[in-house]
Amino acid sequence: MHVCLMVAITIDGKIARAADHYPDWTGKADKQLYVSITQKAGVMIMGSTTFDTIGRVLPGRKTIVMTRNPDRRSDRDDLVYTQAPPEQILSDLASQGYQEAVVVGGAKINQLFAEKGLIDELILTLSPYAFGSGLSIFSGAVDLKLALKAFSQIDEKSLCIRYRVNHS
Repeated sequence: MHVCLMVAITIDGKIARAADHYPDWTGKADKQLYVSITQKAGVMIMGSTTFDTIGRVLPGRKTIVMTRNPDRRSDRDDLVYTQAPPEQILSDLASQGYQEAVVVGGAKINQLFAEKGLIDELILTLSPYAFGSGLSIFSGAVDLKLALKAFSQIDEKSLCIRYRVNHS
């Protein structure tokens, strides 16, 4: 299974000012790219704080919400709450026929997938903001070796940079 980590970042590498900071600062082009990539994959994986910040299931894709709260449940086919580790989530998705998944945050979830070596591609949208402090892409130390795959200007002020993760 191909796993992409997709994040919007400021020029100083922050994904948000705080855990509950709604990502309204990223711009329309970033939102369109996010929709396109996550719909193509068919599934997105996120933490419960990220899900609660978004506030709803986005149409056209399955949403996997990683949570430590065993009481969170869903009766929807397109929304799954789970306490399973990343490897189990990906195995379950593969058995359901998914070939790609997009991890969309937050920092703790990004960290879990990175430290297990489960990220194949990193997609960054670089927006012209600086927060000075806030949440980084990862919640702790990681050691990812990246190779530039592509980059493009997605509007008059933002870039999309794609990296392949070298697993060797």
